[in-house]
Amino acid sequence: MANKFADLRAQMTSEARARVQAKAQAMLAEMPLNELRQARGLSQKMLAEVLHVQQPAVAKIEKRTDMYISTLRSHIEAMGGELEVVARFPDGAVKISNFADLGKVTAV
Repeated sequence: MANKFADLRAQMTSEARARVQAKAQAMLAEMPLNELRQARGLSQKMLAEVLHVQQPAVAKIEKRTDMYISTLRSHIEAMGGELEVVARFPDGAVKISNFADLGKVTAV
């Protein structure tokens, strides 16, 4: 007979539960675009409609390892998010601001 997860978790030490929780949070904090889309409850077709592209274009974007920041920003914004570019160094992190107004039209 299979054990229920709740029973197994109850048998874990508090330290083990904390380690599992930390690992789960780390996994949720970093994921590929296709998993992020799925976690947000969106299909490729739904995202394609928001982006005004065909579904295969969304599939292609999700498979890319290199893309324009504007493409990534559009994809993230279509999921309801906001893209920030951050450089991390041993002595701290810096948000790169060059891309903050990317894609916004300003009147001259």
